[in-house]
Amino acid sequence: MVPSRTLGPAEVWGHAPLMPSGRGLGAMPPRNPPVGQGIGGMAPENPPTARRVSQGAALPNLEIHPMTLFKNFRLGLLHVAVAITLVPISGVLNRIMIHEMGIWATIVAGLIILPPLLSPLQPILGQYSDHHPLFGYRRTPYIVLGFILCISGAMLTPLGALAMDESFFPGFFFALGAFFMWGLGYNLAVVSYLSLASDLSDEGRSSRTIAIMWFMMLCGVITTAILTGIALDDYSSEQLVRVFFIAGMVSFTLATLGIVGLEPRNAKKPTEKRHSFREAIGTVIGNPHARVFFVYLIMLLSAIMGQDVLLEPFGAAAFDMSVRETTQLTAFWGAATMVALLLQGVLFSRFMTKKTGATMGALIAVAGFFLIALSGVLAFQPLFVPGIIVLGFGTGIATTTNLAMMLDMTTPTNVGLYIGAWGVADATARGLGNVMAGVVRDIITHTVGSPVIGYTTVFMLEGTILCAALLLLRRIDVSAFRSEQQSMTTLIAVAADA
Repeated sequence: MVPSRTLGPAEVWGHAPLMPSGRGLGAMPPRNPPVGQGIGGMAPENPPTARRVSQGAALPNLEIHPMTLFKNFRLGLLHVAVAITLVPISGVLNRIMIHEMGIWATIVAGLIILPPLLSPLQPILGQYSDHHPLFGYRRTPYIVLGFILCISGAMLTPLGALAMDESFFPGFFFALGAFFMWGLGYNLAVVSYLSLASDLSDEGRSSRTIAIMWFMMLCGVITTAILTGIALDDYSSEQLVRVFFIAGMVSFTLATLGIVGLEPRNAKKPTEKRHSFREAIGTVIGNPHARVFFVYLIMLLSAIMGQDVLLEPFGAAAFDMSVRETTQLTAFWGAATMVALLLQGVLFSRFMTKKTGATMGALIAVAGFFLIALSGVLAFQPLFVPGIIVLGFGTGIATTTNLAMMLDMTTPTNVGLYIGAWGVADATARGLGNVMAGVVRDIITHTVGSPVIGYTTVFMLEGTILCAALLLLRRIDVSAFRSEQQSMTTLIAVAADA
């Protein structure tokens, strides 16, 4: 389904993708939020007051005009533009490649996970744009280059798939290049426009900025899924290529409307130090509570995201659903997720703790997985779409509560490093979950000779992994984590004074 079928109005500073990535907790925590910033508009306890200023290329220190709703809308157009490139790939092309072309799900998953696989480059790309402005702009040139690569790569992906169907190995290398271009462009565009969002937002309005961008993105995902499904009602390879081309042109148009004139020229704003993949992992390894939470996140997210590449081909294999019908499964998922997020923010959070909400969200998602699997076992299609709706609802609740917990599992002195570590968990889980799902589906399918059994095995396995993740959740103690970190900070301060 759609790229992570992204969830969660996470704060984007740092900047792990607020990623329209399908049906998972796509909008995962930023790699390095600005000091004092949290996720979803929630600030960490005792935020540091000082910001680290970059030593980048000197630019005139002009004031950046405050964020307005119109600017916020234009930033949202950039987020929608990226989502439009993702929906046809993870909501249509995955089904075509696996079901119609008979390509192994493992290979398809390996191609589709290239954006999260390349996401460790985001701190490097973001740091480079911090220090190397072009033509007086720190973000715009990199956003433009990112969109050129992202849109061009996305438009080439169906040609790569068709080439693989004609002659596998030459076609595979062509497809690999197209997917790599798409993934690299995606990461460059995302880290650059989210950095611009950070530059343009003041401290008090950052949560509103992200909420609007996320809401526009999710609406874009749902609309794109519906329109793409309608356009592919009469499927053919020519129509598939035409739909991808039109989606690319729409994405390009929205990106152009969003970016032209948005960033003030020669404006400079202090930037924060971005932490590397290695630093983030080192932070987790050194703390036992953080290690448990890191493993919990990987288990939770890999289970929720693992179905991303398989739901559409499952619908085709089990119920002979058309391309239009399977493409529009994303719209059901997105609507359920949006309702869950609104209810969690307005109602459930008033009487549930974060751990309770995370547990409830995961259990609802488990019920969704089992309904989907049961629909295949019984060959009973009326259970399939309700299962997707239940899965989307549970994922929406799990998204907001786990993002809030990620904020709690940080310390004032190391907020960037810990949020970066949780971003690493997100990227790892996204890749691991999709590849695991593809491998299990292929092994079971070729062992028993039934694709439906292969798919249902994966869905049952993912539900089981979610249950195992809940056992780890019971061991997570935020108070103990913070207490230990405070003790370590005190010890370091004493040692420094000695």
